[in-house]
Amino acid sequence: MKGIYKTHGTCSQQIEIEMDDNTHVIHSVLFIGGCPGNTIGISQLVVGQKAEDVIARLQGITCGVKPTSCPDQLAKALTAFIDKIEQNK
Repeated sequence: MKGIYKTHGTCSQQIEIEMDDNTHVIHSVLFIGGCPGNTIGISQLVVGQKAEDVIARLQGITCGVKPTSCPDQLAKALTAFIDKIEQNK
């Protein structure tokens, strides 16, 4: 599945994700906006990982006083993608 998630409350504006519909293994992640070094680093670290494992590690991370962060938004995006995949089965 390929898709775009519009972020909320972060410097990045959206996240483009590609992951396997059956295994939920992440093939690619691209943040649009945000701090390039951090978002590229996050993207490289999660490729090849199962979405559920990434969600467990990144969910709830905040950025300073903000209630969310780019990693937290990625967890939300992956959760939304998994929900969409399961609904289409």
